[in-house]
Amino acid sequence: MTDVEGPSPTRKLRADGERNRLRLIKAAKRVFAEKGASASLDQIARDAELGIGTLYRHFPTRDALVEAVYRQETEALLSGAAQLSRELEPVSALREWLRIFVEYLASKQGMSEALKTLIGGTETLYGESSAKVRGALDTLVTAAVETGEIRMHMEPLDLLRAIAGVANLSPAQNWKRSAVLMVDVLLDGLRTEARRADLERS
Repeated sequence: MTDVEGPSPTRKLRADGERNRLRLIKAAKRVFAEKGASASLDQIARDAELGIGTLYRHFPTRDALVEAVYRQETEALLSGAAQLSRELEPVSALREWLRIFVEYLASKQGMSEALKTLIGGTETLYGESSAKVRGALDTLVTAAVETGEIRMHMEPLDLLRAIAGVANLSPAQNWKRSAVLMVDVLLDGLRTEARRADLERS
């Protein structure tokens, strides 16, 4: 009879390490949003129910943790684009992704004070994420336009600029609702443009 081998100690340690890393990132996102620049690494470790030594093993510096939280949010936005593209019709995928972008903006705003403390600044970090987000947006918009249901008369990036503008100008307690409404306004307008173009051709 052949013995069935269980998970190796190395694989188990790696899995535990990844779980701890994700717990620290989740706790850091919450604490940074609540405390801003005054958030302490000790509090983040406590909230994650881990020791400060575990935190430092994963994130040797405060900057490393701040950047990891931001990158995690960006990756969630990007993976959302890929998943929606597989599961929904193109226009619906674009609409839902723009709503996820609203949540992404909320996370970014919650971390704004922590991001300002980065020693090297945010230019490189924002530059990397902006290029990836723009690529995901372009893919979603191209697929939606190809269906003929919408017609783009502006740059795809203008969609995000409009939503971000609502986030920056609306009252703090109401901006997310206003931003979600803006998603519908924008896409309804693009649908109207497509119908108008069809009428002009007929």
